[in-house]
Amino acid sequence: MKLTLKIWRQKDAGSKGKMMNYPISGIEGDMSFLEMLDVLNEELINKGEEPVEFDHDCREGICGTCSLQINGEPHGPDRLVTTCQLHMRKFNDGDTIVIEPFRAKAFPVIKDLIVDRGAFDRIQQAGGYISVNTSGNTVDANAIPIEKHTADTAMDAATCIGCGACVAACKNASAMLFTSAKVSQFALLPQGQVEATDRVQNMVRQMDLEGFGNCTNTGACEVECPKGISLENIARLNREYLSASVKG
Repeated sequence: MKLTLKIWRQKDAGSKGKMMNYPISGIEGDMSFLEMLDVLNEELINKGEEPVEFDHDCREGICGTCSLQINGEPHGPDRLVTTCQLHMRKFNDGDTIVIEPFRAKAFPVIKDLIVDRGAFDRIQQAGGYISVNTSGNTVDANAIPIEKHTADTAMDAATCIGCGACVAACKNASAMLFTSAKVSQFALLPQGQVEATDRVQNMVRQMDLEGFGNCTNTGACEVECPKGISLENIARLNREYLSASVKG
């Protein structure tokens, strides 16, 4: 398969970036998208050129670091997969593929396709924890009866990997889906009730401080989320925030 790659190149956060064209051939349909970029970088290195910087780690759809905007879609044309799980069979011979970093004020570009998603870490640190000591006390934790549906819903929220696709997909660059998932995974369980009021207020406050936009219920975040995080979590976040505001 022969392709033309239009890739965003940017030396650092303070430099202007631009799109550059790279022809590539010999790409197999069974290759992952990142393996295709590995082939390109090997060619560039052999030519003495600067390789394209992109983020990756596990390459198993777990860590959430391999976040690329591919033909205008976070993680590309497939659904419920991260960029590292996207296969080249989703493209056709002769295609032009546009590859960019996630675009958001709160995700400044570090270099080329790598962005700084430290804003997510700071939101999590603002309230994504519990004070109940569960270390070595698994018997006590398992002794608390929790309805299966509730446990499943909490686990569904906890599958969020913080990749940032929701932000990149949102016309407002909102982080509501991410923040609501992190609030929901605690709000649904008894262990998360101790800090419930402070948690939602602190995380929402930090989200706003980071410069993310407002949610206008477009729904693009849920569509592009590789883990299928539901918009129901945003509704739960709004209820939790309202309740905390009244209590406060």
